[in-house]
Amino acid sequence: MYISTRGNHERVTASRAIKMGMVPSGGLFVPESIPTITLEELINLQNSSYQEIAEKILSLYLDDYSIDEIKDCVNSAYNEKNFDHPFMAPIYKLNEHTYVLELWHGPTAAFKDMALQIMPYFLSLAIKKVGADKEIVILVATSGDTGKAALEGFKNIPGIQIIVFFPYQGVSKVQELQMTTTDGKNTYVVAVKGNFDDCQSAVKEIFANEEFNDILNDKGYELSSANSINWGRLLPQVIYYFSAYLNLLKEREIQPGEKVNFVVPTGNFGNILAGWYAYKMGLPVNKLICASNENKVLTDFFQTGIYDRNREFKQTNSPSMDILVSSNLERFLFEQTNHNADKIKQWMNDLNTKGKFIIDKETKSSIDQILVSGFATQEETLETIKKVYQSKNYTLDTHTAVAVKVYYEYLRETKDKTKTVIDATASPFKFNSSVLEAIKGAEAVDNKDEFAILEELSEVSGLPIHHGLKDLDKKPVIHKIFCTKEGIKKEIMKILGI
Repeated sequence: MYISTRGNHERVTASRAIKMGMVPSGGLFVPESIPTITLEELINLQNSSYQEIAEKILSLYLDDYSIDEIKDCVNSAYNEKNFDHPFMAPIYKLNEHTYVLELWHGPTAAFKDMALQIMPYFLSLAIKKVGADKEIVILVATSGDTGKAALEGFKNIPGIQIIVFFPYQGVSKVQELQMTTTDGKNTYVVAVKGNFDDCQSAVKEIFANEEFNDILNDKGYELSSANSINWGRLLPQVIYYFSAYLNLLKEREIQPGEKVNFVVPTGNFGNILAGWYAYKMGLPVNKLICASNENKVLTDFFQTGIYDRNREFKQTNSPSMDILVSSNLERFLFEQTNHNADKIKQWMNDLNTKGKFIIDKETKSSIDQILVSGFATQEETLETIKKVYQSKNYTLDTHTAVAVKVYYEYLRETKDKTKTVIDATASPFKFNSSVLEAIKGAEAVDNKDEFAILEELSEVSGLPIHHGLKDLDKKPVIHKIFCTKEGIKKEIMKILGI
């Protein structure tokens, strides 16, 4: 069963939590208790395929889905048609104790595919299970990657409309074209004059607006979410932490029960939170290392215990992390305070009204036992790409480079030689201008369009252009809607013909 982080909703089944997306009056659903996997069970899984690992993890959380239903969801999502690598999330060995977990082999070249290829199947089943009689409208706020992954996952699924909001000029050109060229009878993309936090805050407010939801219901619509505020989006991300560990075990890179570190480039805190759930389930984790860019609200929070979004918002060369309000932190704090909904309500209210909150020493101490943090500047990000390319002949994207730089710093400060896995959250081709600039210098990208740069990066890196990005410039731009952050609600009504 699933409960609200703010104690303001009855317990619900997995399917109801997935269909609702978030708690209507504010708050996020989390499992009432976290299932565990013993070391023996883990060892027995080491020769399993990604699909078999997925079935095992998902079945522990989705009580009201049958094993056959879970198998169907898994096989529909994780297959060679959707992913260009047989292991879905392969590991690349960088050196004796550092490994890169490549999470970008899905259709849109970003880690979001790992969850958004399977989530539509969860949601379609959830709609049937709870007997929903209304058309589902999925609202997505994206800082670049979630949007396309959600559009791709949900397009042409009966009974579902999907509307994606992205910050105008706040994503890379490739990311923008991935979204605006999406076909499908039920897909809508809106550029918002504002930043990602503006998009996300507006969408959250719409979910919590009872009057607006009543209007939608009267017209036969019901809202849901594909952002990581939806448990059905977060849960599949737990799988690849287990698959990474089992992969290392199988290759004899680690011994059974040996602890590993995970370094995660972090914006909305969903990816690293999935790693924390894996740890609580019994995965042998030493440290989770939270890596931020210059919008280092999380780094500052984990180092001081003060979350303060009252700061300049920076547009950086790792745009998917340009976020000042990390939604999934609420879940993490709820877990760290032993499900103290009153504390969460107070902190979230302070964040909403004052733009900041301060956690107590006990909670801070609990967090410090498992999590460390750091950040990288834009210059350091480019330097890291160049350094890894030159020394290892391996090409990082800008977000993964942030994680690598933060890990190098952690290693220098702690001398911790624990085997470490770095989450690679996007293909280098997704942020081709910055990556090519890092490798060849600023003059290499001057006055060149994105697609000439893609070709050159392919030559330089020796990698084929990711299939999801090829020939984007030849596709017609279908979605051309713009609005202000205040106009999002009106835009939804226009799209739905209300």
